[in-house]
Amino acid sequence: MKDQQGRQTAKRNLRFMGGIKIKFPHFHSFSWLSFIHIKTNWYYLPLTLLLMINLVACGSKSPTGSNQNNQDSSTADSDSNLTFFDVSLEQADEVGRPLWKVKAKQARYTKEKQIGQAESPYGELYQDGKIVYQIKADQADIEQDGKRLFLKGKVFATDPNNGVVLQGNELEWRPQEDLLIVRNQINGQHKQLQAVAQEARVKTREQVADFFGKVVANSTDPQLQIRTEHLLWQIKQEKLIGDRPLQIDRYKNKQITDRGRGNSAEVNLKTKIATIKKKAQVELLEPPVQILSDSMIWNMNTENVQTNSPVRVFNRAENLTVTGNRAEMKIPQKTVYLVGNVNAIGQRRQSLKSQTLTWFLDKKLLEAQGNVVYRQVDPPLTFNGDTAVGNLQTENIVVSGGKSGGRVVTEIIPESPKLGR
Repeated sequence: MKDQQGRQTAKRNLRFMGGIKIKFPHFHSFSWLSFIHIKTNWYYLPLTLLLMINLVACGSKSPTGSNQNNQDSSTADSDSNLTFFDVSLEQADEVGRPLWKVKAKQARYTKEKQIGQAESPYGELYQDGKIVYQIKADQADIEQDGKRLFLKGKVFATDPNNGVVLQGNELEWRPQEDLLIVRNQINGQHKQLQAVAQEARVKTREQVADFFGKVVANSTDPQLQIRTEHLLWQIKQEKLIGDRPLQIDRYKNKQITDRGRGNSAEVNLKTKIATIKKKAQVELLEPPVQILSDSMIWNMNTENVQTNSPVRVFNRAENLTVTGNRAEMKIPQKTVYLVGNVNAIGQRRQSLKSQTLTWFLDKKLLEAQGNVVYRQVDPPLTFNGDTAVGNLQTENIVVSGGKSGGRVVTEIIPESPKLGR
């Protein structure tokens, strides 16, 4: 009877107002605390346990001298460093909705951290009373202050709604800010995207993830790799947005086929269209052609690149540059169409001006139309016409039309070197 009254008294003494629950079937020094579900405030817990220890020890003789000092030191250590089993941490908001629930097989409590190292912790993070992320780790340090939850260790966080999995060595949950932060060697996994970074910040209501620091993101469809320092992932809209210099590599059969660069970009993973701005460029690896403009649209589904702003196209193999007001490059056909103030310049400063121009990259052939002017420096020649067809690199150009209505054909043959007498 007395033992039962003692257990009831202990339960009453250990109940305080607060949002944290600890459940532990057994405790090192008190077997009669088995299966107690305690609702308590962490700041009062060590003092309560210390009072209980003193009550249990009141029937023994008081130690004296150095033994007294040793026991006082030992009691202080046990008071600030306690081990619990089957721990359950819960925190609720002002209306009683859960903010987080974390369980662990074993955890060590300290005054400084409120709870220390936990083995196999797992639990849920809540927003508006609903689970937004499930968390787990093999081992982690846990801290909490009623407003924030910290886990340090190899932590996994999974969004049960969209399947996003974030892995890192540090996790911080700020429910009042609707913010989940995962730091230190971030690895994000999703059926649509895999990303590594130094830090990830997730807005759970908006389903938006920000990746910071040495970001490398790989999408499965289209097959892309994006490298930058900051990448915003709009998960529901299936969009990737970069506001810093970035590089986009497109793959086919695990081989890079073309590459995009710019100071900012938006990639729609659903439509497979990338909009690149500010020093935008797309380059083919074969043939080695580069298209540059202030803004361009790269359609990876149709494999077209379009720009409505002044554009420059450069072929490294031919050392040939063509400029215009706007352009379209059809990658499978290896063809470039340019419109407005078109000017093609070769490596010997030979040039071909027109209103429109079609450049067949494989054939190394130019077809120009509208106010055509062909010039070459050595020997100095100029031809005007309505159309022109030919190879500017070899200076083999056919100009036709013109005011006279005639057809002009010119072929330049290099002079033979003069023989010395």
